Amino acid sequence: MNQKTIGVLCVLGASIMWAIEPIFAKLSYYNADFVQTTTIRVVFVVLISFAYAFVTNRRNFKVNRKQFLSLAYIAIAASVFAELLYFYAIGRLPVVNVVLIGHLQPIFVVFIGYLAFKEEKLTWLDYLGITFMMIAGLLVSTRTIENLKAMHFGTFADLLVLISTIIWATTAIVARKYIRDLNSGVIVFYRFSIALIPLAAYLYLASALRISNIYQVFVGIAVGLGTLLYYEGLKRLKAAQVGALELSTPFFAAILGFFVLGEVTTFMQIFGIGLLFAGVYFLSKKE
Repeated sequence: MNQKTIGVLCVLGASIMWAIEPIFAKLSYYNADFVQTTTIRVVFVVLISFAYAFVTNRRNFKVNRKQFLSLAYIAIAASVFAELLYFYAIGRLPVVNVVLIGHLQPIFVVFIGYLAFKEEKLTWLDYLGITFMMIAGLLVSTRTIENLKAMHFGTFADLLVLISTIIWATTAIVARKYIRDLNSGVIVFYRFSIALIPLAAYLYLASALRISNIYQVFVGIAVGLGTLLYYEGLKRLKAAQVGALELSTPFFAAILGFFVLGEVTTFMQIFGIGLLFAGVYFLSKKE
């Protein structure tokens, strides 16, 4: 099996895991809150990433100062603040909403990369792709034509997922610039280990540091495997190929949301998913 095929399988595997994540999270909320589920999830991600790094990186967990500071930023911004907002929103939105809005991240990666780092000049294809993706997010969060006519552009929970997406975009840029050469397991281990400290401290003080249901464990396993598969795929494929393959996540999420949770995806949301594909296609094109 060649490296490209392995990369494709890794990203598709990651997409399935990320579609499963909000399903298990929602199921876990029957006797747990979003902070506890987020924290227990982090515990199992740390265990999985430690085992992976131990085996694949010859027990070497060494990072330099610049890499550690980058990992610390990613941990606090992405794995604490952004993911707490995301998990709070999961309990208040259809799964397809949280997954698709989360996949608007390329918009903000492009904009932030250009404005903050002057990496590349934006082309008309970039602007076209960004426009398509913004319309996709609007259609998915609005859900129906009636809501669109009434100017009801989603809910506060949709906004929280959007804020999470922007934060994740900043961490994606930091990861690309400063830690891209690190072992995948080492990256995930440090990211979630650092995040675990404030989360576990909060639950300990609240006397809630425990596993309340098996779904919290499943969330952690799904995220741990998904994140590792994503990084392995990223090493073997072009960024545009990874972005395109990741778009299978909303489809998996819509299917699982229907069969497991009974959530119905509207025609306008399906159209929005199609526009998301078009947006990523144009963003990945060169003039």
